Order: sequence, then C-alpha cells, then structure tokens
Amino acid sequence: MFRALKSFPALYMATLLMLLGSGLLSTYLALRVAEVMDGVWVGALMAAYYLGLVLGGKIGHHLIARVGHIRTYAASAGAVTAAVLGHGLIEWLPIWLVLRMLVGLGMMCLYMVVESWLNEQAEDHQRGRVFAGYMTASYGGLVLGQLVLVAYPSLGLELLMLVALCFALCLTPVTLTDRIHPAPLHPAPMEPRFFMRRVPQSLVTVVMAGLVVGAFYGLAPLYASRMGLGTAEVGLFMGSCILAGLVGQWPLGWLSDRYDRPQLIRVCALLLSLASLPLALLQEGSLWLLLPIGCLASLLMFSLYPLAVAFSNDHVEAERRVSLTAMLLMTFGVGAAIGPLLAGVLMRVLGANLLYAFFSGCGLLLALSVRPHRVTNLHQVEDAPLHHVPVLDSMAGSPLQAALDPRVDEHVVQEQMQD
Repeated sequence: MFRALKSFPALYMATLLMLLGSGLLSTYLALRVAEVMDGVWVGALMAAYYLGLVLGGKIGHHLIARVGHIRTYAASAGAVTAAVLGHGLIEWLPIWLVLRMLVGLGMMCLYMVVESWLNEQAEDHQRGRVFAGYMTASYGGLVLGQLVLVAYPSLGLELLMLVALCFALCLTPVTLTDRIHPAPLHPAPMEPRFFMRRVPQSLVTVVMAGLVVGAFYGLAPLYASRMGLGTAEVGLFMGSCILAGLVGQWPLGWLSDRYDRPQLIRVCALLLSLASLPLALLQEGSLWLLLPIGCLASLLMFSLYPLAVAFSNDHVEAERRVSLTAMLLMTFGVGAAIGPLLAGVLMRVLGANLLYAFFSGCGLLLALSVRPHRVTNLHQVEDAPLHHVPVLDSMAGSPLQAALDPRVDEHVVQEQMQD
C-alpha cells in the first residue's frame, strides 16, 4: 500500500488540496447565503455546481485531447481560483450562480486529469491500492474542508482566500511532477436508449442517489444551521457525515459481493427512509442528538450509487462499460442538479427539517421502484457478479468507479466523457 502511495505523491497531494478547497467552499457558500436568503437559493447554487460538472465532462475531454493533461490542469485550477475569488468581489447571487457553475466545470476537468493519469500509469497489480490512496486523499480533503470551519467559525472573506489558496497550491505538485505524461484521450459513444432498456433499475437508483446526495451537500449545512448549530458545529456535523459515508463503503462492498444487489439497494433505500424520519420530525436539536442519526442516514444514502454501478456492470458487456460509466455519471449529475432545487423549495415552504423528509421520501420511492423479482439475468455477463468497488460518490461526480474496476479496460477513464 505504501509503495503505491509513494508512486503518485504529487497527484495525491494535489487531490487533497483541491477537495479541501471544494468541500470548504460548498459549506461556506451555503451558510453565507442562508444568512440573507432561503433554501431555494442555496439549492440553486449546488444545482449550478452539478450542472458545471456535467458540462465539464465534455469540455475537459476536448481540452485534454487538444493541449494535454498538465496544461489542462493548470488552466482549470487557475479558472477555479479566479471563480472562488469572484465570490468575494461580487456579492450578487445571480453572478454567484455563474461562478458556481464555473467551479463545477473546472473541478470536473481536474478530476479527469488526475484520474486518467492514475489509471494509465498504475500497474495492474497495484491499481486497486493506487485508487484506494486516491479515494483516501479525496475524502480526506472533503472532511478536512469541513473541519476548517471548526477552527475558523467566522464566515469572513479569509475563508474564501483559504479556498483560493488551496486551488493555487494544488498546481505546484502537478506542474512539477516528473511522471510520464499520459496518452491522449479518445471518445467513446454513449447509448442512452440501450442502457434504459438494459439496466433501467440501476438508472432509477442513480437518479435517486443524485437527488439525495446533491441535496445533502447543498442543503445539509443550511439544515444544521437552522436546527440551532453554530458554524463550528455545522462543520463537525458535515465532516462526520461524510466520514461515515466513506467508512460504510467497506462493509457495503463485503455485502454486495455476497448478496443479491437489487435486494441490497431496496433494503438500503428502506433503511434510509426510516433513518431520516427522526430528523424530519425534529424541529431543533443539539449536535450530539443530530450527529449519530445524520451519520447513519449519510452512510445509507452514499451506499446507493456504488450499488447501482456494480449492479449495472453485472448486466453490461465489458466493451460497453466505458459508455455505461458516462451514462451513469450523466444521470447522477442530472439528479444532483435537481435534488437541491426540490429540497430547497420544501425547506422554504415547510421548514428546514423537510430536508430529511425529502431523503425519507426518496428512499421510500426507490424501495417501491426497485423490484428484485423483475431482474431476469438474461443479460448478465459471464464474470458477474463483478467485484464491488468501494467508492463514495460525492460532490465530485467523477469517473473514479470505472477506474477502480480491474475488469474494465485500463484506458476506461480516459475514454468515458464524450459528445
């Protein structure tokens, strides 16, 4: 494990810095906007971010193919830094929506550079360990970004400067790395009609995962604030929930490799619905009351996307998995853009606790939609069930899960975003 980590220290450090900045920025903006506006605007900011992620898949692919990985990384990190500072220069929410979309676009380009680089240059026997290190850096950065609010609870411009500093510093290790430059990217066609017929229940699960995860990252800071938590406590609540979702991936992977995946999706959805109910009913609460319930709900909501990825790959041939990954990412991005808007409207009309009522409703709807007995296995591939990949889908919306699967062609991440 440590040998694999030593192979890509520059990329790991860059990942940690950019996720630290991204995680801190999302919570900071949610809390800042909540001081003067309602949850609809907070949700709109997160929706704009995910819209930028979706657009960034196409733009990032063309940039990397045209000017290469390092130049694309430098240009994207510079653009994100400028957009972050723009939040401090112009405090007009319509402009913030545009800036938020630009941050999402730039982040997707950064993810594509780092992940395609790791995927190409990681040797087959160490690929899982290399991407486990990448995942640790990614979500370590997300958690650290939330904990910054514990140390600096005031929502001043110094936090925006710290975010910009992280994105500026993430340039240094990548531009100075002596690793071999990755090969150019090549497009892969996306076949939405085919996948809608072949893996409809997986796509429904991915949409629901997008709805709840997008709403969580965008509106959970607002929820925690409206429940009476201070800024430092909001950071601790968010960091703990993200960490719980990450830790839960390993037992989830063990279960996924041994039990029926559609049934697991249904069970997790039902448990999410039940676990969210206490927070949906509470009008206010202390940190130590909200924290354990919130962590349990986060563990369950973050389980949906990796289960859907594993289930869909069981029923799609190897040569189509590049296109499948692109389809899943696009579907997740659409759900994650819609979720914060829907939940934001509910919170505005009925109160902050309706965020977890939204999670409960989505879980129940998913449990009713996924019917294990409808899975025929007519299209199940010979090597199914594939080994479950423990990933925590997050604000990234990135192609990580494809790269982690050792059965997928080693250039899968390079090829997955296209027209």
